[in-house]
Amino acid sequence: MNRNTISRRTFAKGFAGMGAVALTGALGLAGCGGESTGNGSAAPSGDGTTYKIGVLQLTEHTALDAANAGFVKALDDSGISYTIEQQNAQNDQSACQTIAQTLVNDGCDLILAIATPAAQAVAGATSDIPIVGTAITDFAASGLVEDNDAPGGNLTGTSDMNPVADQMDLLQQLLPDAKTVGLLYCTAESNSDIQIAMAEEELDALGIAHERYTVSSSNEIQQVVESMVGSVDAIYTPTDNTIAAGMTTVAMVANEAGVPTICGEVGMVENGGLASVSINYEELGYRAGEMAVEILTEDADPAEMAIGTMTADECDLVYNQATADEVGVDVSMLAEEGGTDVSA
Repeated sequence: MNRNTISRRTFAKGFAGMGAVALTGALGLAGCGGESTGNGSAAPSGDGTTYKIGVLQLTEHTALDAANAGFVKALDDSGISYTIEQQNAQNDQSACQTIAQTLVNDGCDLILAIATPAAQAVAGATSDIPIVGTAITDFAASGLVEDNDAPGGNLTGTSDMNPVADQMDLLQQLLPDAKTVGLLYCTAESNSDIQIAMAEEELDALGIAHERYTVSSSNEIQQVVESMVGSVDAIYTPTDNTIAAGMTTVAMVANEAGVPTICGEVGMVENGGLASVSINYEELGYRAGEMAVEILTEDADPAEMAIGTMTADECDLVYNQATADEVGVDVSMLAEEGGTDVSA
């Protein structure tokens, strides 16, 4: 994306309802978890095999839920027969480790790990069972694989590496008078460190000052955002799971103060952020599901399966008109460019 222009991007369409995807069919995500039977085929797969699949999701929020739903849809579309054990760690690191070990002990044929801490926990629990990760920014930088092009172990998956440069261009386009941007994220998430460093580099190139504001848990979000008011002209927050889960709190404080927030993904915009160039997490999870099917049915080797990515042109331009009205920002240009208003 060229500087100071949005019109040269081709955005994917048909996205407006993704954040409200219902986790139905084989997906049983309520509470800590539960086991369901896949309905992808009327008979067992191929040679009569019914695969046992475990899922460890870090926490509940729109993006991770959508990735989970996409994964299950890919399994169903493939026609394989499977049972699936859904577990959610509720953003608790110790719970991640306990659940990961339980899924390993249960003898799963494959484990899906949703978000970086979940993948790190599963990778630490087994070097034998195939692992597919999704909603992970950089597998190699997070120590999950040797190389994103050649993972080299039992783990592969799909990356939600953000189009951070495009998000910074979007910020400048919507907020041309912004002089200082507050970078809001959780210090416990390595994926956020990567994105924040990228944002700083882009903001430096744009000549916009920036300052980091961090939380260590969701309990600190309100206080930290309150401290930003009066010191920054805008907020940027990446695909940070802690901030995403607490986005309504961010929006409550920031929007009332007239401070717009550019977000890492669509669910955060739905919950009160201003706008984003967002990964489609349902599609991201679907592609992870396709990889899982290849591993289960075609003996594909995770060590040789490059980490899947989505290009910037596959991302979605989204905005929240209600938020724009509240903070006094003109987003009409986004509507003209085919962006989706997710406030409805």
